[in-house]
Amino acid sequence: MSETTPARRLLALLGLLQTHRHWAGAELANRLGVTARTLRRDIDRLRGLGYRVESVPGVAGGYRLAAGSALPPLHLTDDEAVTMAIGLRVAATQGLADGANTTLTALAKLEQVLPPLLRERVNALGNAVQPAQTVAPPVAPEVLGRLALACRDRERIRFAYVAASGEETRRVVEPHSLVAAERAWFLVGWDVHRSDWRTFRVDRLADLFLTRLHFPPRELPAADAAEFVAAAASSLATARTARVVMRLPFERMRDHFGPWARGAEPVGEDRTSWPIRGRTDEELLSALAWIPAGVDYEVEGDEDLLRRLAEVAQRMTRAASR
Repeated sequence: MSETTPARRLLALLGLLQTHRHWAGAELANRLGVTARTLRRDIDRLRGLGYRVESVPGVAGGYRLAAGSALPPLHLTDDEAVTMAIGLRVAATQGLADGANTTLTALAKLEQVLPPLLRERVNALGNAVQPAQTVAPPVAPEVLGRLALACRDRERIRFAYVAASGEETRRVVEPHSLVAAERAWFLVGWDVHRSDWRTFRVDRLADLFLTRLHFPPRELPAADAAEFVAAAASSLATARTARVVMRLPFERMRDHFGPWARGAEPVGEDRTSWPIRGRTDEELLSALAWIPAGVDYEVEGDEDLLRRLAEVAQRMTRAASR
């Protein structure tokens, strides 16, 4: 990077600052392949162009791009521009307050400055993307934006929350991810007072406060946040319930099922009791396919469910014999 022109180097520096909120000075200089003196000079050039680049003193000091009173030009790669345009199209249908007007006007402004080839990509993808409509109450884009920044910067937050039961609580959370699922927006985070991972419907969240207290990253007990939200939603489907007792030690069961092991309990040293739930018998029984091959288990449920299980088992046996 040290042999590139100053203009290219400024664009690279701006791209880094817009990607991550805080950079150590030494790391920035290393990324750009320049000296600390050259980095300080480039930072001054960006400030002269209207970007509010703050210097953070101390051992963990460095630079960060602060929010300004006016919106400076964004430096986007081609792929980032296309992704942003498609995201705006999807956002218009994803339960944002005044989402259709706000996102479509922003999309119009963005597409005006896209080169023709990129605009063709946006239109082609936009015609192919058919997002599901949300049914939850609308969420203010400002709230989603603040939550997204808190997730990115690992900043602890506080908010008031109303559960589905109507219970109102105050929460202190270390946010991890935002997920659009079940036709609503969900926040996945570590609940500090409950010492456990939780999901929160964003439309039930109020009085959001960013504490400016940062936390080290935690490992989510799932492959990704979307899977964690799916597991949490599944545990709330209580139209039909049953229990499976499998010959599998509790720790091994938890390792295998991840977030889907919620509610499981050890039964002795080598068995685990696992609650399964679903809106229908078919949805409930589909959980049995998750049990590892070779593990014996018993299903405890009402007579209708056990009769339905026997019918399904016979049909599957006939299908396999063919």
